[in-house]
Amino acid sequence: MAKRIVALAIVAIALHVSASAQDHGFGLGVILGEPTGLSGKYWVSNQNAIDAGMAWSFRRSGFFHIHSDYLWHFPLKAETDQRFTLYAGVGGRLGIVSHDALLGVRIVGGFAFWPKNTPLDIFVEFAPVLDLAPATEMSANGGVGIRFFFR
Repeated sequence: MAKRIVALAIVAIALHVSASAQDHGFGLGVILGEPTGLSGKYWVSNQNAIDAGMAWSFRRSGFFHIHSDYLWHFPLKAETDQRFTLYAGVGGRLGIVSHDALLGVRIVGGFAFWPKNTPLDIFVEFAPVLDLAPATEMSANGGVGIRFFFR
């Protein structure tokens, strides 16, 4: 019973957080796609953020992926009071499979939806990747995700 009360209190507090929480502070959540795992985002200004991910590939068995990108956001004007933004960025990724490590550059682009009066960021992104070591090779990352922003 106590666990349910604590869970309800957390949900009530989360729903009370203002909508501006999505473009300030730190958010943590998940990304589903290629690869699938944890996603974090930290705002460094009102239009720029650093995102990061730790994830596993379902396409390449045993492949672990870590990335980080610097993002620029371009808010879209909407007829509603919901908030939408396009974003683009550049970053790097480290991939580990068996005993090999891949080091590459990511160019990321995406679309985010910030539901009104929630601390949530729902996003879709695509990132071509150019691996530079141990060999030059192109691949891509992409997925959909959701993050909860803490004040």
